[in-house]
Amino acid sequence: MGGILLNTDTWVQELREKRSSYGISQRRLAVAAGITRQYLSDMETGKIVPSEELQASILEALERFNPDSPLEMLFDYVRIRFPTLDVKHIVQDVLKLKLSYMLHEDYGFYSYAEHYSLGDIFVLVSPEQEKGVLLELKGRGCRQFESYLLAQERSWYEFFMDCLVEGGVMKRLDLAINDKAGILNIPNLTEKCQKEECISVFRSFKSYRSGELVRREEKECMGNTLYIGSLQSEVYFCIYEKDYEQYKKNDIPIEEAEVKNRFEIRLKNERAYHALRDLLSYDNPEQTAFKIINRYVRFVDRDNTKPRSDWQLNEEWAWFIGENRESMKLTTKPEPYSFQRTLNWISHQVAPTLKVAMKLDELNHTQVVKEIITHAKLTKRHRTILKQQAASTKELIVKETDTAL
Repeated sequence: MGGILLNTDTWVQELREKRSSYGISQRRLAVAAGITRQYLSDMETGKIVPSEELQASILEALERFNPDSPLEMLFDYVRIRFPTLDVKHIVQDVLKLKLSYMLHEDYGFYSYAEHYSLGDIFVLVSPEQEKGVLLELKGRGCRQFESYLLAQERSWYEFFMDCLVEGGVMKRLDLAINDKAGILNIPNLTEKCQKEECISVFRSFKSYRSGELVRREEKECMGNTLYIGSLQSEVYFCIYEKDYEQYKKNDIPIEEAEVKNRFEIRLKNERAYHALRDLLSYDNPEQTAFKIINRYVRFVDRDNTKPRSDWQLNEEWAWFIGENRESMKLTTKPEPYSFQRTLNWISHQVAPTLKVAMKLDELNHTQVVKEIITHAKLTKRHRTILKQQAASTKELIVKETDTAL
């Protein structure tokens, strides 16, 4: 019994401290949690010992008022086609990066003939006028490009305006909403899709669970992903457990993950263009994102006494789309291009074999490993990578003075 009281005392202390730091009154929190103000007051003074379920429910309601915002939005995929064959112009005048630092490869993707790259920033080139020059930034590429935008003292909005001025055609734009408070419950949303409690203009949804078990306390729980809409259409949604992904990719413990879940709005062609115009016109990322989401999908709670169109909006979903929570902001998470991914690969895939070879050299009094490294030849590609890694961010960007010259 003493253990339970100690646990409750800790919970009460956390509740008081958080409520005070968030600037939330007992009355406002009580309304959000679905209890009376007096009942909440009695909990905080120790007159009532709440169940563990109620403790979790109240702290969850409190997180809706986190001033740091439980949700944040990022640009997570950008693909733009420019109607020109002048790759140098696009790289130096639009991306404002120095072409001389980019790695050139004589092959491409999407039927393009060749490409230039700086880390995960890709610029594809074709001799065909209708293909033009294609810029592609996937998730990591967006984060790397943000480090260059920061050094250039440019925002995403200013960059996109430059792209449109150059006649850039939006081919794809992904808006990622990070859920840091665990608002979204993907298994529950999947179940609602199966029980027809998802009202949507989309005709399809697809869910899957990763095959790797990660949660020790829940042996049956795996990473969950839910797709809403056809992957071939110009707009669809992907919702997945980001904390699981970070565990799998970077070995970050589930409980330490900053982002719990992610909701991705994936837009192509005209849909991507209209979303970008909306962002540039109103500078309100929350409005743009949820205008798209609300147009296509909403989750409700079944009520067999009413027509399906009148079923009440699900409480968790209402919270996610904006009820009783702080507003969502567009954020950036700059990550300078580094060689770390290659080093990680060496650490996991090459290092064990290399260590065995070095041990054999030691046992046999040979220098095979040293000779292999000594005679290894660096190609032009390797030298370009060395040049990229040795350069500072400021050396890679084009300054206004450079343009003037």
